[in-house]
Amino acid sequence: MTSATDVVVIGAGQSGLAAARALQAQGISPVVLEAGPEPAGSWPHYYDSLTLFSPARYSAMPGLEFPGDPDHYPHRDEVMAYLRRYAAGLRADIRTHTPVTAVKAHELAGFLVRTVTGQTIHAPDVVAATGSFGSPYVPTLPGQDRFTGRLLHVAGYRRPHQHAGERIVVVGGGNSAVQVGYELAQVATVTLATRHRVNFRPQCRGGQDLHYWLATSGFDLLPPQWLDHYLGDRWVVDTGKYRHALESGQLDRRPMFTAFGADGVVWPDGTREQVDTVVFATGYRPHLGYLRPLGALDAQGMPRHSGGISATHPGLVYLGLEFQRSFASNTLRGVHRDAEHVIPPLAAYVRNAPAAVGL
Repeated sequence: MTSATDVVVIGAGQSGLAAARALQAQGISPVVLEAGPEPAGSWPHYYDSLTLFSPARYSAMPGLEFPGDPDHYPHRDEVMAYLRRYAAGLRADIRTHTPVTAVKAHELAGFLVRTVTGQTIHAPDVVAATGSFGSPYVPTLPGQDRFTGRLLHVAGYRRPHQHAGERIVVVGGGNSAVQVGYELAQVATVTLATRHRVNFRPQCRGGQDLHYWLATSGFDLLPPQWLDHYLGDRWVVDTGKYRHALESGQLDRRPMFTAFGADGVVWPDGTREQVDTVVFATGYRPHLGYLRPLGALDAQGMPRHSGGISATHPGLVYLGLEFQRSFASNTLRGVHRDAEHVIPPLAAYVRNAPAAVGL
């Protein structure tokens, strides 16, 4: 069955909801397709203890304040509840349990969006807002296929007590690696395996949370081309407890191991150590496989775009890509700015702006 609409938004997490709001502001009512059972994006799938690194006052989207003390750090479940409320307030056509399997070019114009339910939607415009959680990145190391222990990406990690008493190596030196490694160290013996030393940044500076400075200084708005000069290795935002855990030996850090053995890992000095579980906190890649039939991705599966505007297909835009336009692009506090950048040209395309000027 084929139906038609002006714009299909793929994904109903924070990015998809930001797109829907921006489209409504342009007088366009999109169809929003969400793979999961509710408009909460990937948040229900994160580990149980996850809390935001930004206070509530810096974690809201336009039109709805984040509830509770503005200075508290919201828990994962609070974010889920917030997104449900945000979606309800939009009164948009959000269709849950509707994963998109492919987007193809229509033979005349626009796109055909095909779903796992068997439905095909014809639309001149598409917003790809599926983020990256669905594409966890796990590097391949020598001997990995022979390792008999448990290999896990942090995307599949839930709670520490499932690993009580284990010997665990967490690969990565970013926020997720350190937060998960720290809580696992309460019940297990844990080493962080990193290529560089952990780069801590204080949660508070000058009596203000880090996010106050990100917002008031304009750092949140710096383009990604400039950020490389300042970020270097990824930050770990810390109140002091993570640094203390490393310095006190509660949590160990070693240079990245070089290979897997059958029952453990091989450290750079050649030492072999038995390990029960290796947790990769090695990031994600854009979850955009449904665009492969369209030819919108490069050989590595990355979108060809400029600031979220497709470089290959007029009428296609992206939201929720890491560093899409700024430091805050894929965050609750920042995605709306990217939506306000990509949606106006999309709306002009819906209204056939090229034809209006005789093209």
